[in-house]
Amino acid sequence: MDAQFWDDMYRSADQIMSGNPNGVLVTEVTGLVPGRALDIGCGEGADAIWLARRGWQVTATDISHTAVERAAATAPDLSGQVTWTQADLTVTPPPAAAFDLVSAQYFPLLRRPEHTALRGLLDAVAPGGTLLYVGHDLAVLPPRMPNGIAPGDFYQPREIAELLGGDWTVLVDEIRPRTASAPPGTPHTHDTVLRARRLR
Repeated sequence: MDAQFWDDMYRSADQIMSGNPNGVLVTEVTGLVPGRALDIGCGEGADAIWLARRGWQVTATDISHTAVERAAATAPDLSGQVTWTQADLTVTPPPAAAFDLVSAQYFPLLRRPEHTALRGLLDAVAPGGTLLYVGHDLAVLPPRMPNGIAPGDFYQPREIAELLGGDWTVLVDEIRPRTASAPPGTPHTHDTVLRARRLR
């Protein structure tokens, strides 16, 4: 699942995603005071655009150059509020303590023994800021998807909650039904949701 993998996926159709922001993002972020947000794995940009239109200053990153170009073209009027960046966050971590919100919606982050990439994402949350990490409920997924990907190889929100430590308070750690229909041909009926606040 490198940059080529994702570029090929986005090039396979004029539009891959629905164009709507993720339902968990809307539910959990509505009511937060806008500040600096990092949208990890921004794809075609719907979440970043939603945040920016509600006053957030957004850094939107994706490993796919194709996705980032497509997202930027979708909302040229927001060029001053969204910085679109092609980046592999497993190689180059985001700046530490720089964001009031770090949002990872279905971001496939491979589990690693030292948790280096994960800790880089956690460190990006500023004191007082929010981490929102959302995944698919593994209970309804096969051990290996048709494309060969094993969902269990990736960090899950509950697992991340257990790694946070005393500098954090967990506000939400649950499985809930999806707010929108799953993409055709997929069994994604429930989301796993972690929302946590960094204390210091």
